[in-house]
Amino acid sequence: MLAAPDLSSIRLDVPLPTMHRVKQRFDAPVVADVEGETRAQVRRFASTIKPGARIAITAGSRGIANIARIIKAVGDEVRALGGEPFVMPAMGSHGKATAEGQVEMLGELGVTEPSTGMRIVSSMEVREVARIPEIDMPCYVSVTALDADGVILVNRVKPHTDFNGPIESGLSKICTIGLGKQLGAQTIHSYGVPGLKTWMPRVAQMNVEKANVLFGVAIVENAYDQTAIVEALPPSGIAGDDERRLLRTAYGMMASLPFDELDVLVIDEMGKQISGTGMDTNVIGRMLVRGSEEFARPNIMSLAILDLTDGSHGNAAGLGVADFTTQRLLDKVDFAAYYINCITSGIGGLQRGQVPMVMLTDRDAVMASIRSCGEPRADKVGVMHIRNTLQIGEIEISASLLGQARALPHLDVDPEGHPFEFDRDGRVRDVWGALANAGH
Repeated sequence: MLAAPDLSSIRLDVPLPTMHRVKQRFDAPVVADVEGETRAQVRRFASTIKPGARIAITAGSRGIANIARIIKAVGDEVRALGGEPFVMPAMGSHGKATAEGQVEMLGELGVTEPSTGMRIVSSMEVREVARIPEIDMPCYVSVTALDADGVILVNRVKPHTDFNGPIESGLSKICTIGLGKQLGAQTIHSYGVPGLKTWMPRVAQMNVEKANVLFGVAIVENAYDQTAIVEALPPSGIAGDDERRLLRTAYGMMASLPFDELDVLVIDEMGKQISGTGMDTNVIGRMLVRGSEEFARPNIMSLAILDLTDGSHGNAAGLGVADFTTQRLLDKVDFAAYYINCITSGIGGLQRGQVPMVMLTDRDAVMASIRSCGEPRADKVGVMHIRNTLQIGEIEISASLLGQARALPHLDVDPEGHPFEFDRDGRVRDVWGALANAGH
């Protein structure tokens, strides 16, 4: 644990802008019957479920909409087809790289034995099943998966936070970094960006065969993080054309911040349930991975992150993409969990594993960001405030951005401004309930 720095001598007197509440409207298809659609998709591969077969169903560490319901529906249909399903954590080094920690992390996501109606079988033991001949890379698979009669992969297909490519985050990732546990994740990440972009799909194809993957259940979410697509893919579609197609669809549905240029972005919270990097790099426009190109937009001059979700269990991976943070966030960091994740991520964790400048309070962090952003005129500085990078349908913007906002047809702007709100201790006020109910 780091000793708390003495920050009491830092005195910032920076004018705070008037803020306006804004709602973003996105085209957003939704699956009306999540359970029914999931079971229908599993039935497409009914012939792969043999009576009495022990079937492992993967569960990752991300906050996916309806994930417990989807996993339960997969298990219910497997059971209806005569199989004996169970849930298996598949999340690389998360949960402090322990079997117990990974079960605990699933519980934070609502994936429990009561919620899914299945046993959770957790182990970090892996076995080498193959090698990628070009670079002699070993492929690792969970012994729990290998001991099962078949594996069903369940994961969300979405843009990755470390690189861009035809296969990013989805069934390939959970088949390699997930099923590979810490050793598999560390092996792939140790090759840097090529490990993820080039070799992860190759390892996925090897693991699909060696682990007897029956099929995958891919989830795509809309811009409001609602379930938009549930689709079962054959083994050949994993790291193949089907997964590439769904990734393109996910890119088309992805929410984004409305402006290309921003002086200051204030984010209330980061966390592992929100993104693998705590804050989705696709949203904030900061990759910070050596060997990966930076995003074209948005260009944010200064970024303040104020808090860490309790469900992160102290893992602040991705904190280094911010410029300022708070003492209350730092007090929550479990540096063992944080650094295990960063080191396992290889070059993806180097810059992101650093600690930004720490301010005593939320108000201080916001003021420091404004002071440092390169726009000294209080009436001109462009400030945006969001809850987290997963929930950006509702945002706040400074008055200086109103002209740009009103020119965008998908934004509904509240004309009534209000102060940037903090309590007497300098902690940002939770304005999001009021924004959701504003009805503007």
